[in-house]
Amino acid sequence: MERFTRIWNALLTPGALVLLGLFLVPLALVVVFSFGTVDILGRPVLGFTTDNYSQVFQSYNLPAVWRTVLFSLATTAICVALAYPVAYYCVRFAGRLGPVIIVAVVAPWLVDYLVRIYAWRTLLSDGGIINNLLGDVGLGQVHVLGTSWAVILGLVYGYLPLMILPLYATLGTFDFRLVEAGKDLYGTPRAVFAHVTLPASRPGIVGGCLLVFLPVLGDFATAQFLGGPNTTMAGNLIASQFTEAGAQTVGAAFAVVLIVLLVATLALTFGLARRGLAAAATAGAAA
Repeated sequence: MERFTRIWNALLTPGALVLLGLFLVPLALVVVFSFGTVDILGRPVLGFTTDNYSQVFQSYNLPAVWRTVLFSLATTAICVALAYPVAYYCVRFAGRLGPVIIVAVVAPWLVDYLVRIYAWRTLLSDGGIINNLLGDVGLGQVHVLGTSWAVILGLVYGYLPLMILPLYATLGTFDFRLVEAGKDLYGTPRAVFAHVTLPASRPGIVGGCLLVFLPVLGDFATAQFLGGPNTTMAGNLIASQFTEAGAQTVGAAFAVVLIVLLVATLALTFGLARRGLAAAATAGAAA
C-alpha cells in the first residue's frame, strides 16, 4: 500500500508544482504588490501601505463594483431561466438527440471568446444585421451596443453553457418515475415540479450558478467591447489600473478585493449547501 501511495504522490508532484507556479505564486505577488507603492515609471515597489485599498473604496469606484455584482446576478438568473428548460428537454424528451443538442450548445463556446464578442459587436452595431432586419420589417433602428443590455446579452451568451452542463448532468441522474408518482397522488404539474423535480435538481442549479456568477465577477472583455462609459465593470477598472493609469499597486488591491468577494461567495454557498444537507439528513432520520 505504501508503495502505491509513493507512486501516486510522485505522479501528483508535477501537477502540484504547475499549480504552485502558475496560480499560488502570482496570487501571492498580487497580494504583496497591493500593499506596495509605485515609482515614477509606475512600476510596483515593495512596501507596506493601505492607501491602495483606500483608493479602491473611493466613491467613484463603487458604482462599477455594484454594477459588476448586479450584472453577475442578472446574468446568473437569466442563465438559470434559459438553461433549465434546455437541460430538462434534453434529458426527458430529446432521447438520443439530447447529447447532440448539448454538443451543439457547447460547440460555439469552444471558439475563442474574443471572436464571439466581436461577432456580437457586429450584430448589435447600429448598421449591423439585427438593426437592418428591424428596419426591413418597419420597426426602426434600436441602439443596443454600448448599453447594459448589450453587456448582459454578451455575458449570458458567453456563460450559458456553464449553466446547462451541470443541470444536464444532475437531471440525467433523476428518476422521472417520481414525477409520475406525484401526478398519481393528484399533484398538479406546478406542485410536482416545486416539490419533486426542483429539489432534486438543486445541486445542478447551485453548481451552475457558481460556474456562471464567479467568472462574470471578473469578466472585463464583454463590457469593454459591447458596453460603454456607463457599463464599466470591476474587471475594467483593474485592467485600466495596470495598463493605462500606471497604478499597478491599486490594480493589485482591486484584484485582492475581488478575490476576497469570490472566496466569500464560495464559502457562503458551501455553508448553505452543507446546512441543507444536514437538515435533509435530520429530516430523513426523523422520518
